[in-house]
Amino acid sequence: MNINRRHFLTLSGVGAATVAMPAISLGQAKPKVVVIGGGPGGATVARYIAKDSKGAVDVTLIEASKRYYTCFFSNLFLGGFRDYASIGHGYDQLASNHGVNVVHDWASAVDPAARKVTLASGASLGYDKLVLSPGIDMKYDSVPGYSVEAQGTMPHAWKSGTQVQQLKSMVENMKEGGTFVMVPPPNPYRCPPGPYERISMIAHILKQKNPTAKIIVLDPKPKFSKQALFQEGWEKHYPGMVEWIAPDIHGGIVNVNPSTMEIETDLDMFKADAASVVPAQKAGSIAAAAGVTDGDWAPVNPANMASKADPNIHVLGDASVASAMPKSGFSANSQAKVVANAVRGELTGSKVFDPRFANTCWSLIATNDGVKVGANYTAGSDKIEPTSKFISQTGEDEALRKKTYEESEGWYRGITADMFS
Repeated sequence: MNINRRHFLTLSGVGAATVAMPAISLGQAKPKVVVIGGGPGGATVARYIAKDSKGAVDVTLIEASKRYYTCFFSNLFLGGFRDYASIGHGYDQLASNHGVNVVHDWASAVDPAARKVTLASGASLGYDKLVLSPGIDMKYDSVPGYSVEAQGTMPHAWKSGTQVQQLKSMVENMKEGGTFVMVPPPNPYRCPPGPYERISMIAHILKQKNPTAKIIVLDPKPKFSKQALFQEGWEKHYPGMVEWIAPDIHGGIVNVNPSTMEIETDLDMFKADAASVVPAQKAGSIAAAAGVTDGDWAPVNPANMASKADPNIHVLGDASVASAMPKSGFSANSQAKVVANAVRGELTGSKVFDPRFANTCWSLIATNDGVKVGANYTAGSDKIEPTSKFISQTGEDEALRKKTYEESEGWYRGITADMFS
């Protein structure tokens, strides 16, 4: 299936209807929207507010990185199916095509009462509406012995950036017959199937370069997304290589020691030649600074993703409490369109459509062996609720699995165009 951009927009819950924007009186200041975070949520919401308001709203996007490397599909780079440059994207077209003011800086503080954002450079920006899409921060101390420093030896590689390059190099340079150990995160976390696609991609590398190597997964969860599909795939493509150990067996992580590359559990001490430790997560720190989190995540109203703490701040993507919707790039992109419609409507008087949400998470297990899970959602009175669900089935034929993988590649082209073009 070749997903083009038009089809992707339909999947994401964007209809073809358009409405005329009301005229702004001459001399009247434009309403100002500030968006913090330039990922699939932030870049998309900035683009849609600017594009669909036809210049009636002043939109500023604050993003520290000048080039954004997607977390989704970084596992395919890890497995050798993509090069690193292919998952990197710039912001130039948001400015040139839609008039978004892109500021490459860190947002350091938010004053909700004054409706002002302060940047690390010392500059400040006023807003009528603030949209937060800051992604995640790591709770390093959720894994005993893990720390900011430890990620240099046992990288989590769970955020946009170069750690995935480091991890790939570590795996490729493991000794013959060595052991890779992964500690996945507890729920909730970014990209529920992601750790297990990562295991699949590392197994793909090792099968080619180090076929006697072993992979041990010390999971804090008793079950995981697409479990039957992944375990079927591991047995089919990488027999005897992957050992997934549930918490009722290993008893919990007692300590990780980056200097000795040892992971201690109640069951045993595991010595790793390379390792990835992904700790528990929380909303990016600016959400807490804005006063919109419950300590970890930001509760929102389901109809428009407005913060339950401040109606002038909308929170979307991984940082939000979106009920049944998983923390994924597709979810963030879908939520961004709902927020853009709601914000534009409130600021300009344009029509606000009923919110529609969607998500699909694709995973690659081996060459041309793609699987997926997803759902469509509606905004209930208290939470976002699924209206339909789907998942790949075990035992599917090779042609269907190949088609699913090709569908994921079409989705990647579609979502990155939707974010950045």
